[in-house]
Amino acid sequence: MQLNDEQKVDEAVERRRFLGLTAAAAALGLTATVAGCGALGGDSGDVTLRLVAADYDLTGGDTTKKYWAGLVAAFEAKHPGVKVEVQVESWDDVDRKVAEMVEAGKAPDIAQIGAYADYAAAGQLYAVDELLSIPVQANFLGPLVAAGEYKRTQYGMPFVASTRPLFYNKGLFQEAGAKAPTTWDELVEAAEKLKAKGVPTPFALPLGPEEAQAEALMWLLSGGGGWTDASDRYAVDSDANIRTFEWLRKNLVGKDLTGPVAPGRLNRKAAFAAFANGDVGMLNGHPSLLKEAAKKGVQVGQVPLPGVDGPPRTAMGVADWIMGFRQNGHRKEIGDFLNFVFSDENVLKFAGDNDLLPVTVTASTRMETDPAHANLRVFLKVLPTAQLPPVGKTSWAKVSEDVKQNIGRAVVPGARPADVLGRIGRAATAAEAAE
Repeated sequence: MQLNDEQKVDEAVERRRFLGLTAAAAALGLTATVAGCGALGGDSGDVTLRLVAADYDLTGGDTTKKYWAGLVAAFEAKHPGVKVEVQVESWDDVDRKVAEMVEAGKAPDIAQIGAYADYAAAGQLYAVDELLSIPVQANFLGPLVAAGEYKRTQYGMPFVASTRPLFYNKGLFQEAGAKAPTTWDELVEAAEKLKAKGVPTPFALPLGPEEAQAEALMWLLSGGGGWTDASDRYAVDSDANIRTFEWLRKNLVGKDLTGPVAPGRLNRKAAFAAFANGDVGMLNGHPSLLKEAAKKGVQVGQVPLPGVDGPPRTAMGVADWIMGFRQNGHRKEIGDFLNFVFSDENVLKFAGDNDLLPVTVTASTRMETDPAHANLRVFLKVLPTAQLPPVGKTSWAKVSEDVKQNIGRAVVPGARPADVLGRIGRAATAAEAAE
């Protein structure tokens, strides 16, 4: 029977899912050149690949540039005739600059940025199974594969990931006689004890425009909701979500437990800096904060995010993406390079250097058993079952921006969370219908 193109794609996707993690582990014994479309084909002569990548150095240094320089040198030594030029841009600029390059008809061969769905929808990206060998493709963690799919085909490859447990200042907790919370009620109890001891911000709630969509999702999941429903449709103003924000407004903001800056004006960067300075008792943390806090002598405790009756079944995960563009026709060379990028050695080096999480099964297993990364184990534990924002929707960029600018209004004293979430939800549904 002759299969049409759509059936072929579906068959490839189902075959990959069938392999599962067990098959991935077995398949990793194969060489990276077996069975992958990206690893097939003859010598196409001298080729120069252009890679645009985001800068992860929080101190303004050049560690990201050094990482790519070392990786590229090792790759080029094994692949004569292929050169890789790397352009590193700040997170403030990288997505915009790649968009401008694509718009000008000068797409890079590879981009490592924050989103992929718009390019996938426009037919500008190679599908992952056109680039990677089966062992490499099957080695990605399951939730990250699903988040990298557009219309059931994976185009986005996760580059690094993170999850967000609750961080608390052990010293402040000890002074206040507080215990690490497992429920929302216990969180309020601990925050009230911290406030009584004069802690400026018992709980930092950054719902400002920097990353409000992520902070909000952590709370939505803790309350049994999320940005989407079981059918992957936007459900911003679901009953569960409204109850969550009503609780935040009444029990944290309303009791003056979130510090001197209104949550809608508090950005993550400022909240993290205050925590590292010892002015915050608790916040939803990020791996990168651990080093900054340690530098200033803050002892950090970590527990799963509290939920209504205990830790929620699903934690939030975040991933950054890498993708291959079709424009220059360098499918084979892009595939060879990305197969190399996702070797355990390279994945572990970048994740470890930046206090982030590896995106593959084997690299995660190695990091979890490495004493040098013991402080990341609580993050690693929840990543395989984490829920990511709906990055596979081309509408998500617009919806996410709406959330960033407006979700903080839902916790203002006297506000009606149902009204705020309802307006965002209606706009999200309209954006989804226009996809």
